[in-house]
Amino acid sequence: MTAGVPLRVLTDAMDTLLRIGDVPDYPPALNGLQVDHRGPVTRIAAAVDGSARTIAAAAAAGANLLVVHHGLFWSGVQPVTGPMYARLRMLFDHDIAVYSAHLPLDAHETFGNSRLLALELGLEPVAGFGRYQTIYCGVRGESDVDTASLTEKLRAFARSHGGDVVASRHDAGRRTRRWAICSGAGASADTLREAETLGVDTLITGEGPHWSAVEAEERGRVILYAGHYATETLGVRALVKHLAATHALPWTFLPAPTGL
Repeated sequence: MTAGVPLRVLTDAMDTLLRIGDVPDYPPALNGLQVDHRGPVTRIAAAVDGSARTIAAAAAAGANLLVVHHGLFWSGVQPVTGPMYARLRMLFDHDIAVYSAHLPLDAHETFGNSRLLALELGLEPVAGFGRYQTIYCGVRGESDVDTASLTEKLRAFARSHGGDVVASRHDAGRRTRRWAICSGAGASADTLREAETLGVDTLITGEGPHWSAVEAEERGRVILYAGHYATETLGVRALVKHLAATHALPWTFLPAPTGL
């Protein structure tokens, strides 16, 4: 049985690896250590979301460090009542620390969600995509594949993570020659403009507003929506696998599909 690793050793390693202090993000992301514990860490759990479901699963798995992509405070400052109280109560009762990495994980050259999804689909990233301030949240590249075949490969991946794929309208026999991937909520006005500027014909993302499908069709682009949750399962899993191997700790991935 492992004696454990001090939490600070693990958080310092992730802070450095992901450049937590340097990568810009939205304020509610609150990247880094969000909840402390007594420790030491004896098992790490990885999950997409910091939710009651994943906290309960971490406790059941005997993990006392939960690493997530979406942390506990996305809705901003709020009273510690209701669901927020319940989450924190579970964390304290089971001595579970929480570490969150949002855009620092998306932008990472090895563990980025979009990069790993590209490799999962047999696509080779050659440049960044989805610019946010000083970073790229996604990746892009070139190919010559049947868009329908690419859609089916993406659908198989999404379904393995509790999701599915919706494709914006396009003609049969269409081919994808310049693609981009921006995981999560990656179909925005900014990414559609960027796709048009770069000549990207197919954008793979998690979700987007209804108008994005209308815009895509009228601009001669295709968007493949594979689910916010499904497209962001790969990064946190790879990060925790690496962290656990480096520090000789057991780890587990906690699936908790949201339906989106």
